[in-house]
Amino acid sequence: MKGPAAPVVVGVDGSSSALEAVRWAAEDCTRHHAPLRLVHGYLLPARGYPEVVLTSTEVRHAIETQARAWLDEAAEAARAAALGIEVTTHVATCGAAALLIEESREARLMVLGSQGLGGVTGLLVGSTALALASHGQCPLVVVRGTTHPEGPVVVGVDGSPTSEAAVAFAFEAASMRGVSLTAVMSWDNLMIGSDYDASQFTFSWDHVEEEEQRLLAQRLAGWQEKYPDVRVDRVVLRDRPVRALMRFGEQAQLLVVGSHGHGGFAGMLLGSTSQALVYHAPCPLAIVRP
Repeated sequence: MKGPAAPVVVGVDGSSSALEAVRWAAEDCTRHHAPLRLVHGYLLPARGYPEVVLTSTEVRHAIETQARAWLDEAAEAARAAALGIEVTTHVATCGAAALLIEESREARLMVLGSQGLGGVTGLLVGSTALALASHGQCPLVVVRGTTHPEGPVVVGVDGSPTSEAAVAFAFEAASMRGVSLTAVMSWDNLMIGSDYDASQFTFSWDHVEEEEQRLLAQRLAGWQEKYPDVRVDRVVLRDRPVRALMRFGEQAQLLVVGSHGHGGFAGMLLGSTSQALVYHAPCPLAIVRP
């Protein structure tokens, strides 16, 4: 993660979902003593207005005026949610995904709402969030569902070194919020396509569970030493990853996953598991690249 001076950046498009993201980000800025940067990107429509009546300059002015009004509204909401934070705004003539990916180079954290207005704003969470999660240079939070202020931070662990960044992010988040951390390893899918799969009637599931418990403990050990204030609940269960994480996320204040993994979390952000979490996670979702 970047230094303390790096901003939290929020994509704003005038939707109520974006305002929720702004409020969430403003509170996070307070915890980390970080500035908040609100951005909006737009593309001029190639067609859809009568050229004999409106010029491209007039269209650009109208769209930019609307964008600045949305940003002003978002800045007001941010200052109301977190008094005293530094807030800046920025409008750019480019697509939302391209703008946010560029902004992520200097950001500590990127934040999006779960829905958008669509049209020229392009901040529909699906393609924009997945593009940002795949190509951005910092963690991404999609603010959706219900946040439980007293609930734990939940992190999906797949046992691979690439999930280390997600675990680190989750420990810091739990420590900053003063809550416990629930580390979830789902091991049903770890068998699919493996040697276990071909011999599923001859090996002991108890043995597999013991091995996964050992692996999870190893992945968490160093971070538990770094964050002794965080109580950790380790959960190893035989279940599909998305189903397990959504279940534990129902009482969480933040759900954290890595952007890539293996086994049960294979292809995170590339397949159905990641898309299900982006669209259906029951609480704010953090996606952390290695």
